[in-house]
Order: sequence, then structure tokens, then C-alpha cells
Amino acid sequence: MRNKPESLDDFDESDQVELNHLLLAGLVPIAPNSKQQEILRTGIMERITHSIAEHADLLTVRLKNGVWQTLKSGIRFKLLWTGTEGSSVLIEFAPGASLPGHRHSWVEEGIVLRGDLEMGELKLGPLDYHMSPIGSRHASIRSRQGALAYLRGTSLGHKTSVLRELLGGLLPLGGDSSLTVFANENEKWVEIIDGVFKRELWSDSVWVSRIYRLEPGALVPGHSHLLAEECMMLQGEVFLGDILLRAGEYQLAPAGSRHGEVYSDVGATLFVRGARDY
Repeated sequence: MRNKPESLDDFDESDQVELNHLLLAGLVPIAPNSKQQEILRTGIMERITHSIAEHADLLTVRLKNGVWQTLKSGIRFKLLWTGTEGSSVLIEFAPGASLPGHRHSWVEEGIVLRGDLEMGELKLGPLDYHMSPIGSRHASIRSRQGALAYLRGTSLGHKTSVLRELLGGLLPLGGDSSLTVFANENEKWVEIIDGVFKRELWSDSVWVSRIYRLEPGALVPGHSHLLAEECMMLQGEVFLGDILLRAGEYQLAPAGSRHGEVYSDVGATLFVRGARDY
């Protein structure tokens, strides 16, 4: 056994280890009595019941949830939600896969989650954003390395709409009035709360699409939704109330629903499309 240290200056790591063993040997678990157990159980069950009721209106699609459908060789998609202005999906391209040109039935927004996409001369990488207005047409989309992207306002999931868009793509009419926002355009970020930044992507008289970035420990107060709000997690993790979302996961908050506090302890980047601020 080592000699007892004469002062704090002589106290080293091995002394700390020995002290820890002595402390642990003296610790004895204290089992709660039956009344305490029932109080704990009741409190936990009440908290769970409250959380379930508070989040009942929210649609959350986990990475493992949903069904992947084959669109064509080398391309598949997973339907997240279908609204009156198209669907929200995850779409995956194998290396070298491509889609033919088409014309858009709704405002279509897309963000590359990983890999690369090319639309003619336009090259998109991770977290690059692209918006195509109603009636616009773009050439074929292809991926050299393979890609995963989030699309909202797409015709995927509506067979009739897909056919109409493909047929419309055969006509060369319609100028390119699309919008692209690249991930490296850092000057567009605005800090709205301590540690919370937003970057506006696109908006009209009703809707606005933004990317939010939360630094570790950032907190956004709870809030209600005037219109349906869509959220796609791009990076990191975030708590929306009691619900934890990770990269690649999706949540829809219907009109009239409410989110609890939004918090991230590791940092997060998320795409949000909801009601325009007035």
C-alpha cells in the first residue's frame, strides 16, 4: 500500500483511484419503499400521458419508418407527407442515375442531404437548396456519385401528376425562373436569439422557407402554428418539445398545433417551411 500523502501537492492520480474505491465500498443502495415507488410511478405516468397528448397532432417520420418505392432503375423515394400542393419525400439516386426533364405542377423545393445532383450546368452539393416555381421546366437531373435529397412540392406519390409533369417536360416552353441558394453563402445568416440563426431561402405572400442553425445549448421558446409547418432535420439533433429529431428525420406540425421548447444540446441545422411572418 502506498504511503499516505503528506499534503495536497503529494496527492496524485493513484491516490484519487484509491480514494474512489474506498468511497464506493461505503455506498449502499437505498431502495424506495412501496409508497415512494408508487409516487414515482404515478409522476412518470402522468408526465408520459401529458407528453403524448401534447404531441398527438404532430406527424414524425423516423429514418427507419416509411416505405421506399422504386421510381425507376437506380432511383427510389420515400413518401413523408402529401398535402394539397404536392408531396414531401426523400429521394435517393444511385451513382450515375438520372431523371428526365419535367414541368412542375407546384412550387418544388429541394435540399441535397448528401452526395451531388446536376441539373444541366447547375451543380448542387450537401445542403444546397433549389426552388422551381409552378409551370417551370428544368432539364434532366442526374447524380455522378449518388445522392439523397429532400423534396417538397413534388408530384411523386401522384401517378397522374407525374405523367403530366413528364409530358410537360417534352415541351421546351417556359423560362428558367428557379432559385438556388448555396450552403457556403454565409453572409445571409441572421442571429434571431442567442445561438439561433436563420437564413431565408424563398417566400411568397403566404409561405416562407428557411434554414435554422442552433448552436449547442440554444433554446427557442414554444410556439403555435398558424399554418402547417414542415421540418426536415439536416444535421445534428434537436428536441421539439419532448420529441428528438435526428438528421434525415421529418416532422409535420398541422395548422393550429403547438410546439414545445425547441432545444439542441449538440447543435442542429434544420429546414422549416411554414407561415410567412407579418
